[in-house]
Amino acid sequence: MSADFDLKRDAFGQLVLTLADGRRHAGVSVVRAFPLSAPGEHIAVIGSDGHELAWIARLDAVPPGLRALIEDELKQREFMPVIRRLLNVSSVVTPSQWQVDTDRGQTRFTLKSEDDIRRLGDGSLLIADSHGVHYRIPDLQALDRHSRRLLDRFL
Repeated sequence: MSADFDLKRDAFGQLVLTLADGRRHAGVSVVRAFPLSAPGEHIAVIGSDGHELAWIARLDAVPPGLRALIEDELKQREFMPVIRRLLNVSSVVTPSQWQVDTDRGQTRFTLKSEDDIRRLGDGSLLIADSHGVHYRIPDLQALDRHSRRLLDRFL
């Protein structure tokens, strides 16, 4: 299947969308509608004004070159480290400082409230720090015992 649009980077590194009728839109973004539950489906190409210009129902149906560009853009846009271990939590009372080991290395962040920990339907957790960075724990049961014990204080 071929896409009914083309997407390329311009000389400044911005995405440029060319629709089937030839209209060009510079400075577009690609956004997943459901980044956690359906990461390979429902992707919108959004114009600089925030309006949807193109829709991708399934990423695997897009030609390989275009798919690689879209996946690269999504990786740059979506920064969501995966927590592998909880090393230390400063206090059971929020706000608290958390020291964690992620897929991107060790880091510290502040948890403002227990409400910033969300359980997702598939047994995973989403934790938002005080700066709005989201950390993901894909499988709560896969964490080591020490990490689960620290986390249990907040769940």
